[in-house]
Amino acid sequence: QVSLVESGGGLVQPGGSLRLSCVCSGCTLSLYDMKWYRQAPGKERELVASISVGGATNYADSVKDRFTISRDSDKSTVYLVMNSLKFDDTAVYSCFARHWYEGYEDWGQGTQVTVSS
Repeated sequence: QVSLVESGGGLVQPGGSLRLSCVCSGCTLSLYDMKWYRQAPGKERELVASISVGGATNYADSVKDRFTISRDSDKSTVYLVMNSLKFDDTAVYSCFARHWYEGYEDWGQGTQVTVSS
């Protein structure tokens, strides 16, 4: 049974930074494509960043050059480092995992990020 647990969200001022973590329990992280999504109130869920089993990364245009996704397979953890945060980055950030071969998918419960002065 795969379980994804996010942490690291909180309240930050514009221009500040946060590091989100997603621990994948019950999985071999190196076999999963991992993604971070976010959803702001009244808006559709948005793909923020992804990292493949091969290590290739992709970012939404709105976060490119500000956010960095990485993985530590030994710790079964995926990170999202967020710099130069803006008001528009306020959302619930959720971790998503998809087994690269079997196609199993799982979601975390999300962590709130609020950018406010």
